Amino acid sequence: MSKLRSAVLEFEGGNRFVATTGTSRTIVYGDDVQKGELSPMETVVVCLAACSAMDVISIAQKKRQDISRYRIHVEAIQRDEYPQVPMVEEAAIRRAIELSALKYCPVNAMLSSGATEVHHKYVVRGTGSEPFEASGEVVVTGPYRRPDIVA
Repeated sequence: MSKLRSAVLEFEGGNRFVATTGTSRTIVYGDDVQKGELSPMETVVVCLAACSAMDVISIAQKKRQDISRYRIHVEAIQRDEYPQVPMVEEAAIRRAIELSALKYCPVNAMLSSGATEVHHKYVVRGTGSEPFEASGEVVVTGPYRRPDIVA
């Protein structure tokens, strides 16, 4: 059964934003650590750890493992500079997406082997001396079709 996940993010002044999820939970983002405001980048790192931890504990419990303590330590390095995209070629990006979708990405293989249909699309925006925009769909994987994966 599919679940719709949603949230509304509202600006509250300064650098403070409050997200209210579809399940009425709130998350406060901002720079004031003393007020419990969260960093979006730190939250992404925590979400990765939480997702993995919930999976591991659930699987271990189903295997009748008695776990009293489980800890994940995650670190991420955030660049100081604003993310910059160098000049890229549309054909190279299309091919990279195709290879990932059909050959290398085990997560896509897992999702595509079930009922999930994954659309692999791109948008390339060149902002240099000759601005351009190109977009397209590379491939659709699934449902029930597992791409070949090279480990």
